[in-house]
Amino acid sequence: MSAERSHKVTQLQSQYMQQQERNDQILKRRKRGLFRRLTVFGAIVALFAIFIITGMINQSAALSEQAEQKDKLTSELKDLKKEQSMLQEEIGKLNDDDYIAELARRDYFLSGENEIIFSSPDKK
Repeated sequence: MSAERSHKVTQLQSQYMQQQERNDQILKRRKRGLFRRLTVFGAIVALFAIFIITGMINQSAALSEQAEQKDKLTSELKDLKKEQSMLQEEIGKLNDDDYIAELARRDYFLSGENEIIFSSPDKK
């Protein structure tokens, strides 16, 4: 019975009803446009977020690599400073005549007056 009643009810075709239908259609179009704009805006924000996150990850990797390189170079610098101090000490010793004489005796088997050099075989 309700199906028969719904067919019997007709809509009024007044100016007011037509205006209300136009307003409804305009609201639907505005909502659809708003949804599209928000979707596009969301996609753009998502792309920017991806670019920013990717950049941060790349910078993080580069910073960690540079930190490792800095640690390596710091240890190398420490070793070179030790070597430099040893060489400075050697330079100071080479200015001493007694040290030079000792080196000459040891490395080149030079002897002083009334000295006899005995060489023993290496213990290899």
